[in-house]
Parts: sequence; C-alpha cells; structure tokens
Amino acid sequence: MTPEQIEMVSSTWKQVLPISDKAAELFYGRLFEIAPEVKPLFKSNMEEQGKKLMQMINTAVNNIEHVDKIIPALQDLGKRHVGYGVSEDHYTMVAEALLWTLEQGLGDAFTEEVKAAWTETYMTLAGVMIEAAKEAA
Repeated sequence: MTPEQIEMVSSTWKQVLPISDKAAELFYGRLFEIAPEVKPLFKSNMEEQGKKLMQMINTAVNNIEHVDKIIPALQDLGKRHVGYGVSEDHYTMVAEALLWTLEQGLGDAFTEEVKAAWTETYMTLAGVMIEAAKEAA
C-alpha cells in the first residue's frame, strides 16, 4: 500500500468510528441481503458480533503501517473461521458488504481512490486469513 492509501484508510476510518454501531448494523444487513446463506453461520448476538467486527477493523487500521504486527492474529482468525463454516467465497461477499457500508457512512468522501485504498487493505488482510484457513483445512 502507498502512504497515500494508508492515510486515506486511516482518515476515513476516523469518520466511521463515531457511527461504528450503525456501521456494523448496516454491514450485517447488507451481508445478509447479498449472501443470505451466511446468516446461519452467525450464532451469537449480532450486536456483540458487530462490536467485534468494528474492533477488528479498528485494530487493522491502527496497524496498517505495520501489518506484520497483526499477522499472527489474522492467521488465528482465519483458522477459527474454518470452524465456523466460512469458505473462501465468503470473503468476497464480506468485501462487497464492507465497501458498501463505507460508501453509506462516508457519502461523498467515499471516492474511487478511497474505495481502491480500502479494497487493497481488505484484500491484504483477507489474503492472510484465507491462506491460514487453507493450511488449517
């Protein structure tokens, strides 16, 4: 990622943080709309699940310049997701729901450049999780 992309992701995430509960609600609403087959994979309280999602994204964004620091946590998360029934295809659906959610929350600030920066971020992090999931399977 370029320094400009890192800055875009960091600055736009700061805009999302104050509405993180709503963002989580939007995210899961969109995910279940585009991929209703994943809804049964979520067995816990969705409000709690949303908080976990927002915390994970926050951790990732806060460590975006030093991704190597969070690789072990991402690998562990990827391995755990295998046990939840998550497949590699699900990561694409999550990307779509995440980008849509960011667009809703950021409005006009969600430019093509911001979208590209978030896509690069997500693909980098998801790639680590997917590789770990493959090893665990």
